[in-house]
Amino acid sequence: MADLIAFIEDLTTRVTALAWALFLLTWSIGWAIRGSPLPIGRLRRAGTSLVEDSVWAAFWLAIGATVFNFITYIATTIGGG
Repeated sequence: MADLIAFIEDLTTRVTALAWALFLLTWSIGWAIRGSPLPIGRLRRAGTSLVEDSVWAAFWLAIGATVFNFITYIATTIGGG
């Protein structure tokens, strides 16, 4: 049972780290495009859209991390650890 708990904790850590890395990359690209001196309006709107989408992603990351931590807590409680 300890292997299952360790697996869930490891998976939680990896998924959360990957999701935060993707969020930071998208947010950075969005701000870089939005603030670029290019006169193309569609490109700047795409940058704004990326920033807005990354804010939603941060919200869902917080919800997802909470769910993963709750699953880990349940597995630890059931496993007696």
